[in-house]
Amino acid sequence: MKIVIIEPLGITPEKVEETAKAVKQKGHEVIYYETRTEDTTELIERGKDADIIIVANLPFRKNVIEHCQKLKLLSVAFTGVDHIDIDYCKQKGIMVCNAAGYSTNAVAELAFGLAISVLRNIPSCDSITRIEGTKAGLIGSELYQKTFGVVGTGAIGTKVAFIAKAFGCNVIAYSRTERESVKQQGIKYVSLEELLKQSDIVSLHVPFNDATKNLIGKEQIALMKKSAILLNTARGGVIDNQALADALNTEQIAGAGIDVFEMEPPIPKTHPLANAKHTVLTPHVAFASQEALYTRALIVFDNIINWETGTPKNVIV
Repeated sequence: MKIVIIEPLGITPEKVEETAKAVKQKGHEVIYYETRTEDTTELIERGKDADIIIVANLPFRKNVIEHCQKLKLLSVAFTGVDHIDIDYCKQKGIMVCNAAGYSTNAVAELAFGLAISVLRNIPSCDSITRIEGTKAGLIGSELYQKTFGVVGTGAIGTKVAFIAKAFGCNVIAYSRTERESVKQQGIKYVSLEELLKQSDIVSLHVPFNDATKNLIGKEQIALMKKSAILLNTARGGVIDNQALADALNTEQIAGAGIDVFEMEPPIPKTHPLANAKHTVLTPHVAFASQEALYTRALIVFDNIINWETGTPKNVIV
């Protein structure tokens, strides 16, 4: 079979070779493209003869998939799959597997990096220190004993909740599905409205779909404390970013730490959040630690092996 890695995986070619060893030993051909493109013609050319395609967060839609006549499996090197045309894959009998769990630690850790950066004014402290400044006007707040609200208690949200407990926070959660393991840690589930009202820090960990689009909009932000901060390491579309920028600029809430946007970075200089006050932005980097990127490569090839043996894992459709 021909396996095409249609975009870079963020690890060295040597690491790709290492993680692909097991499928190559089975006699499969592996083609690795080390450049990213969103050009439809080029993507069709890359994937047209592939039995299996490995894709990360590159948008992969019907206009490309329909030309990949041999395609049987999409092994997605990502947790979310909203960039994949899932309905069309289901219609054509193409299995889609994701890399569930590869970035749990990486995303959770960055959420706290953002939280502390906002609460303690770290970017501003860095800038002022370099020009002979002092801490004047930059005294921040601690995480300790703050109410930390986690929206979505999947693997990443649960990890964030447990870390928040270790920081000494009072943790509350809202999720469509409640986990006993979360409750056993003394974490109380509440409604989204109550979470927004009570929390000093709100951290979002939900997938992007029709139910979560603009989950946090003007009305929801209005429920938050003036001293609260909002963190998003989930998907850009779960927040109305214009409403968030307006709230930040009018100091309706105290700050935000944002890693994801409506589009993949680079975001335009005119983006509402690029010019919002009290905001720390990162370019969709939460998932991208060296360890996580290597782990996801292992998972996508393991997905292929399990699919081939008739015991598929991490199946989306």
